[in-house]
Amino acid sequence: AMERAGAFRGRYHVLGGLLSALDGVGPEALRIGPLVARASDPAVREVVLALPATVDGQTTAHYLADALGRSGVSVTMLARGVPVGGELDWLDDGTIAQAMRARRPA
Repeated sequence: AMERAGAFRGRYHVLGGLLSALDGVGPEALRIGPLVARASDPAVREVVLALPATVDGQTTAHYLADALGRSGVSVTMLARGVPVGGELDWLDDGTIAQAMRARRPA
């Protein structure tokens, strides 16, 4: 999806999954160590987390932000909210709430 959009020209790092307490997937099961090592390179200025808007995605994002925060690199996440062409009447409450929190000047 990121390649199709053509909006990102950086390098990727595939974790191989998401943290999930219910499924027994902990940090040791993912490629988090190599990501932190790559992010400590002085040439790396930002790590963009492109994770699903799910409980496991949010848990993974928080864990990664903490782990990467020690390296001094800027950690950002993809925006969440109203999709292009989305009808407000059909959006769930969580999507609308997230869109309100992430609003910006017009």
